[in-house]
Amino acid sequence: MEILLDRCLKAPRPTVLVIGDAICDVYLRGTVRRISPEAPVPVFESSTRQQVLGGAANVAANLQMLGCHVRLLSVVGADAAGRRLRELLQVQGIDSSGVLEDPSRPTTEKTRLVAHQQHVLRLDQEGLVPLDADIAAQALQHGADLLAGIDGLVCSDYHKGFCTPALLAPLFAMARAKGIPIIVDPKVRDFTLYRGATVLTPNLLEVEGASGYAVADSNTLRQAVNVLLDQSQAQALLLTRGKDGMSLFHPPDEPVHIPAQAREVFDVTGAGDTVVATLSMGLLSGLSLVDAARLANAAAGVVVGKVGTSVITPEELRAALRSEGIGSDHKIMTTDTLAMLLQERRERGDTIVFTNGCFDLLHVGHIQLMQRARVLGDCLVVALNDDASVRLLKGEPRPVLPQHERARILAALQCVDYVTIFSEPTPLALIEKLRPDILVKGGDYTPAAVVGGDVVERYGGRVCILPSVPGVSTTKILDAIITRSG
Repeated sequence: MEILLDRCLKAPRPTVLVIGDAICDVYLRGTVRRISPEAPVPVFESSTRQQVLGGAANVAANLQMLGCHVRLLSVVGADAAGRRLRELLQVQGIDSSGVLEDPSRPTTEKTRLVAHQQHVLRLDQEGLVPLDADIAAQALQHGADLLAGIDGLVCSDYHKGFCTPALLAPLFAMARAKGIPIIVDPKVRDFTLYRGATVLTPNLLEVEGASGYAVADSNTLRQAVNVLLDQSQAQALLLTRGKDGMSLFHPPDEPVHIPAQAREVFDVTGAGDTVVATLSMGLLSGLSLVDAARLANAAAGVVVGKVGTSVITPEELRAALRSEGIGSDHKIMTTDTLAMLLQERRERGDTIVFTNGCFDLLHVGHIQLMQRARVLGDCLVVALNDDASVRLLKGEPRPVLPQHERARILAALQCVDYVTIFSEPTPLALIEKLRPDILVKGGDYTPAAVVGGDVVERYGGRVCILPSVPGVSTTKILDAIITRSG
């Protein structure tokens, strides 16, 4: 899926305002070789000390590394950690004019002791009280000034006192009035704080805590997400699920589940920062929600393989996308991405073959059709009816398999190059957008009855009817199963 990254890198660089809790992450690295004679605790022998940007500052650093122009609105204390955080922002080239100083509170600082690539202990210094009225008023004024000319607003709330209703509500309202997307990485349990956000990016524990639901299955998960979408009035929620990948909820469309990339996990510190930064970069560069989420998922797979708070580079993300392509899930694409890719192949002179269907319980007839179709050109596109359109066509209780499983089964076939899912009753709009050279259907159709056939022939393509396997259909297979089980 490198095409997604290429599209982002070729787009105009977006300007992003990040608001939230800036943190100074400190790493003391050393060794543990013995137990203290004073108490039964390990003796940590420190050898190096490193300070890096954390929290909202890490989100800003990730966005900057991914090619965005970044402004940061936050607060630090009048202390050494605050001064160091400002220095690190300056080195990164991040606009820190909105980083205010509050002498009454310490800079949030997390010190981690790391021995033999393992965390031994974490020491936190922080003030959790909300901003006082004067600092809050300054933050709001700076935020209003920094909103000028931005393309996106990212809120990184670590629940350290900066993201108060008095700050977020007016800033979100100003952003919405300007049509600026708002992406939020939430921490508090009351999601009404984020009312008006475009996308939320909580993890599973945050969803459970904020919704009051103990998520045990897909039904309770959807109920929990619906509660949070209702509270926040957000358009979408991207749920990060650790080893289970991510799930994108964006009503009225069906949820999209994105499996995690198989990687060894060393450290999840800062992974959420990378997710919200990569998602934001993708959205603001013109990607769909689904494609931006796929980029974010690949980025998360990279940073959990590192030790300590870190940023992702375009080169690392490109390598991750290439490794993701070794499997078959990379064949499953949104319509917009597929249309762009097919246009590139068409310009190279490739012949594009297209077929569509429900493909519920894949059988030998389906496979034979697709194998024969693939021979007709240079690539085969299979368009798949989503669950709602299958129910409309076939009735309850179809489909037997949900759309994401049917898509992955199709993508696993060697003869299939690309899979895309559509929700309309017919693939007419999809055919008009993808403009295949050859439209293929099975022998139970006539050329005149093929939806979109006239469109394809009008621009010089052709319709091809391939023979079906006699007596084989999903309905007959299901009837046979019911008869035998009865």
